[in-house]
Amino acid sequence: MANEIVIAQTTIDTEDQARELARGAVESKLAAGVHIDGPITAVYWWKNDVETAREWRISYMTTTDRLPQLEVWLSERHPYAVPQWITLPVTGGSEAYLSWVVEGTTRD
Repeated sequence: MANEIVIAQTTIDTEDQARELARGAVESKLAAGVHIDGPITAVYWWKNDVETAREWRISYMTTTDRLPQLEVWLSERHPYAVPQWITLPVTGGSEAYLSWVVEGTTRD
């Protein structure tokens, strides 16, 4: 398979924003599919204090080819000063699913 599959993740503080970021990425073919998990509890350092927040995790199924565009697209829309942005390599999976991800992120 020419494209490598990755899962890119971020978090956001409302379910509505998570749905908007999920739908927009799929409509733009930056991700073939998106999972939204939440609410989850985040505990983290911010400006010398330990903070606790309720968030929703957004997991984008995409390819390494589309990942740079997805990152730019998300950074233009994400309200956090320092949003979480991590990518996880997909090291296996069904050929049918992996092909679906590639097809879902291929521009017309």
